[in-house]
Amino acid sequence: MKQTYTAVVKQDENQWIGWIEEVPGVNCQESTREELLESLRVTLAEAIEFNRTEARSAAGKGYEELLIAV
Repeated sequence: MKQTYTAVVKQDENQWIGWIEEVPGVNCQESTREELLESLRVTLAEAIEFNRTEARSAAGKGYEELLIAV
């Protein structure tokens, strides 16, 4: 299942900066818009995997995983 997120991007002088609205802490800065979008994709994927690992670790044994739609 592929999820979509919202990237907020802008050019600031000669750099592009961007954030993912739905995930605090996912922000990047690059020289081009294309590089920025790729960095945001990679950083978002890493943040989601890190959060998933943290949650499972904190839950310990015997946890249940449920899908929740908003």
